[in-house]
Amino acid sequence: MSENTPQEDTRMSLADLARLKAEAEAAPAPAVEAAPEAVAVAAAPQAAAAPVQAEPVALRPQQLDKFGRAYATGRRKDAVARVWLKPGSGKIIVNGRDQTVYFARPTLRLVINQPFDVAERREQYDVVATVVGGGLSGQAGAVKHGIAQALSRYEPALRTAVKQAGFLTRDSRAVERKKYGKAKARRSFQFSKR
Repeated sequence: MSENTPQEDTRMSLADLARLKAEAEAAPAPAVEAAPEAVAVAAAPQAAAAPVQAEPVALRPQQLDKFGRAYATGRRKDAVARVWLKPGSGKIIVNGRDQTVYFARPTLRLVINQPFDVAERREQYDVVATVVGGGLSGQAGAVKHGIAQALSRYEPALRTAVKQAGFLTRDSRAVERKKYGKAKARRSFQFSKR
């Protein structure tokens, strides 16, 4: 008997649900047709409230130093770049040298200019950067990260475009450390059976 009771309760609840569904489908149709004024009155406050919600979101404040430059730090692998950005003709100086001299490979220069391309600000800002640590590839990534951060601080309206491209996020990938008993991080020594 106790086994049948839960099944009967379930059947009753399903029947109740079906009855409630039928009542719900029948009830709203006459209410909407009977009172069109009520629908118009209910829609009026929503229409009045819509412009209030459509206000632009407050941007972050512009962050400049006393010389009118935006400063940011960029990091990638073991490289750390300090970047200063100001309006200009598009010159990029890295460690006192022009970008074409310091980053001789065109792919590295392409990496550095990606934030400007995404923000459509190519050749509108001068950049002075100092980079230490890592190799050229990591340094180029660090400068790119720093330029993206500085650009979003100089023009806060560009932050969404630069962030959606993923340039504000520090690339956390780094070289895995070597373990004892291994030749490298995971490489084992050559096995010799005899």
